[in-house]
Amino acid sequence: MVSTPTRTTAARPAAGGATSGTKTPSAAPTTAGRPAVTPAARVRAWNRGFWSALEGTGKSRNGSTYYLILGSTLALTAIGIMMVLSASSVEAIAAGESPYSAALKQGGFAAIGVFAMFVLSRVNVVWLRRFAWPLIFLAIALLGLVLLVGRSALGNQNWIDVGPFTFQPSEAAKLALALWMATVLDRKAKLLHEWRHALIPVVLPGAIAVLGLILAGNDLGTAMIVMIIVAAALFFAGVRLYLFGFAGAVLALGATILAVTSPNRMCRILSWTGQTCADGSDLNYQSTNGLYGLASGGWFGVGLGQSRQKYSWIPEAHNDFIFAIIGEELGLVGTLVVLVLFAILGTAIYRVVVAQHDVFHRVLAGTIMVWLLGQASVNMAVVTGLAPVIGVPLPFISYGGSALLMSLCAIGVVLSLARAQMEPGMQPKKMLKFGPAAFANSVRRARAARAARTAASRSAASTASSRSAARTAARPKAPAGKNPAGKNPAKPPATKNPAKPPATKNPAKNPAAKNRTKA
Repeated sequence: MVSTPTRTTAARPAAGGATSGTKTPSAAPTTAGRPAVTPAARVRAWNRGFWSALEGTGKSRNGSTYYLILGSTLALTAIGIMMVLSASSVEAIAAGESPYSAALKQGGFAAIGVFAMFVLSRVNVVWLRRFAWPLIFLAIALLGLVLLVGRSALGNQNWIDVGPFTFQPSEAAKLALALWMATVLDRKAKLLHEWRHALIPVVLPGAIAVLGLILAGNDLGTAMIVMIIVAAALFFAGVRLYLFGFAGAVLALGATILAVTSPNRMCRILSWTGQTCADGSDLNYQSTNGLYGLASGGWFGVGLGQSRQKYSWIPEAHNDFIFAIIGEELGLVGTLVVLVLFAILGTAIYRVVVAQHDVFHRVLAGTIMVWLLGQASVNMAVVTGLAPVIGVPLPFISYGGSALLMSLCAIGVVLSLARAQMEPGMQPKKMLKFGPAAFANSVRRARAARAARTAASRSAASTASSRSAARTAARPKAPAGKNPAGKNPAKPPATKNPAKPPATKNPAKNPAAKNRTKA
């Protein structure tokens, strides 16, 4: 709630020296006795009031942040499956395949990813620390394996064939790197004011090894996203800002060298600026046709499934340029819906980030937020012609099982942090028991419950036996020879008139009667 502004000291009249009709010249402009409120203060007050009313405060949070993240993620995933079906059907039919093949694969990976997301949302994030070092080593090993046995497509060597599916280790490396950097930076939190501890081992050799292997596969787009992830982790850990200036200069120099030394990248930059390449080719072909698709969509689009640019005018329309197909088929309204969903997702994750007091939690959630939103921004910038063409998919929407699976797993980690902020009575209940720690806990609980039941039964048996012995001891014993038939000894023999004394003929012989006569 926003507190009522109080008066400033200068606006109060001096004691005994001011009257009701005088005004203090040095007082700030007021309205009805209240100090003036700047527009920025009004916006901040409205923002605080809005979020306080939406999710509650303190321990009474109602979990709206959790459900905003969950709802926007599921909505983006559903839109992605629908648009993959629309954008890939034409090329699939031309290749002699089923028009539903790409959508079915995407739906299968989405089902696995949603399951993994719900599982991770029920896991304590601190429990994931023990996997940080094994996962980063596994990611580096897989990136090295790509260079040996990986498959190359469109000039990039990023994929490993696993049966009928392909796996992209660079997508898994993003999440592994985020978890590993959060673990290391949390342990070195008190030493991050020194540049050596801030850069070693997070940047050198960790991030440099991952970046080097990705660039060796000729994937500059993924390398840019990894650079953004590393910068976000250092920023949320509280590293000195001057290090970002040096890092930015080094990265700019490195990007310039990589662009100049590659004819393909140089041609893309020249095509983006409107110039012609040396060989006369136009590598900005995708972006140009993407703009045509966005322009032809108008306000409400040409209709779902009615795109014309997907008829081989936009190569790989269901991958990196699926946002152009959304704009063509669903129009400006459809693109705004996607933008609003990403804005809701980013705002809700930001609410989770700012509520974290632990360095590990803050760095992990902040890195995931920058990863997903930064990648979405780069993809949309490429499609709309604001950046040269680089191969970066749109999270949750572009075709690709590895990217979708890792993005949903990352959202599961954030959901776990958002769930911890909720009031205990309003938290979603646990659905599954999994993992070695959970299995061990369940075994211990089962043993404890069995021991408690055994102890309770023994206690009940001993209590019953003691009560029976007490009742037996409390019974009075019958006199010998008086109750041979086993009748109740406490019951006296029945008499016709027990209160009437026996009659006497001579009252004098009765001492009690004699005493009454004398009295």
